[in-house]
Amino acid sequence: MSAAAKRSLLAGLRWTSLRLRLVVVFALVALTAAVSASGIAYWLNREAVLTRTQDAALGDFRQEMQNRAASLPLRPTKDDLQNTAVQMASSSPGYSVLLVDTRDGGKPIVGNSDLDSFTLDNVPLSLQQQVSRKQPVEAGNKYGYHLFWQRTSIRGTPYLVAGTKIIGGGPTGYMLKSLDQERQDLNSLAWSLGIATALALVGSALLAQAAATTVLRPVQRLGDAARKLGEGKLDTRLVVSGTDELADLSRTFNKAASSLEKKVADMSAREESSRRFVADMSHELRTPLTAITAVAEVLEDEADSLDPMIAPAVHLVVSETRRLNNLVENLMEVTRFDAGTARLVLDTVDVADQVTACIDARAWLDAVDLDAERGLMVRLDPRRLDVILANLIGNALKHGGSPVRVAVRTEGDELVIEVRDHGPGIPEDVLPHVFDRFYKASASRPRSEGSGLGLSIAVENAHIHGGEITAANSPDGDGAVFVLRLPRDAEQLTRTAQDHDAEVQDEEGDAT
Repeated sequence: MSAAAKRSLLAGLRWTSLRLRLVVVFALVALTAAVSASGIAYWLNREAVLTRTQDAALGDFRQEMQNRAASLPLRPTKDDLQNTAVQMASSSPGYSVLLVDTRDGGKPIVGNSDLDSFTLDNVPLSLQQQVSRKQPVEAGNKYGYHLFWQRTSIRGTPYLVAGTKIIGGGPTGYMLKSLDQERQDLNSLAWSLGIATALALVGSALLAQAAATTVLRPVQRLGDAARKLGEGKLDTRLVVSGTDELADLSRTFNKAASSLEKKVADMSAREESSRRFVADMSHELRTPLTAITAVAEVLEDEADSLDPMIAPAVHLVVSETRRLNNLVENLMEVTRFDAGTARLVLDTVDVADQVTACIDARAWLDAVDLDAERGLMVRLDPRRLDVILANLIGNALKHGGSPVRVAVRTEGDELVIEVRDHGPGIPEDVLPHVFDRFYKASASRPRSEGSGLGLSIAVENAHIHGGEITAANSPDGDGAVFVLRLPRDAEQLTRTAQDHDAEVQDEEGDAT
């Protein structure tokens, strides 16, 4: 599977992906619609089925009570009730009949069409009471007794129970109609609606996936193109087809990419021209500077024998020549960093010896307190470490206060060198800019002994090692603290840079 396909798959699986949200929204809408429609359909069908069955059974029972039960003698026997109940149940199959009357003395007699399936115990007490209660006859109610019904469940099976009493004297009749067949029909309907809902859900998900693919494929291509553009492939363009909004977006992207490529090319050309100018200028200045430096050194040696009016001028020329020479060297170093041609020359060194050599070479032994144990071996570029230390310690001596303390320690795989002075510290508004090129803390003093490049070169040398330099004021308010952090072994960083250069050369070879 290609990397683009993997990214597409992972993007589709993320909860925050537009594709997944679109599928979920489609599915939820379809599920809501399907469940609502299925619920309404089930409820309407349920009511229709139960009402039709109920009305047919109640109508037939009322008619049988009028035709058969009403014709019984005033004091029927048990056999009369039994026979009439059987006839009523057999004439309209589907329900059982129970007839109840009273003998002389108030004792009840019961006639049942099916003694095993329907007894008076199956009739809810509330229904019995309602059936037996005589209603007042008035303008809105012409009859003292009415037909009442109730749905109940007996041993897990739904039933319709109804009852009424013969007006003018006669038995009370009850019917028991099983609704199990209707329940099975409604269960089958529910299963059918459930399957239809599931199919609708699956269909909506497929439809959403198709819609998402149609809509999001151009968006995905646009995202891939933007990613390539962000990686520096400024010649990335989209193939535009159609006239919809996404096509307009692709055209806008292509125009923006073209404009960006042109502007970057112009900026790169100007930057390259500026770097070449600085490099050429620095290179051209070195030859006359060498001659001027040699003459200045001769003049410095003879300064004591010169006219006292001329000696100050000679010293000024010598100091400014050295300052100009340092500036040219710093500019050439900065140019190498900007061009990406600076490389590490690694060696295994004792950090304590390296720091001591740096301090001794510049005659700072009396002004610097060193806290470093010998035997701490690291693999780095000794020359670049010397440049870093010289800039940090020199800056502390020049702008801070003596004594300057240099402490060396290790933290895990890192070498930590802390340079602390006892001066007034660094103003808070200056701290973010101490490593900027040519930055001067005081705008009223644009001219000073330094070039404004020392700390920026130090931090570049730290970066090329894979390290960092931070600046802060001491917590106790006594001076500034610069902390240098370098990996104890920069070998891996060198291999990585070499591998990267090889890959770039291979890509350039393939492109040609």
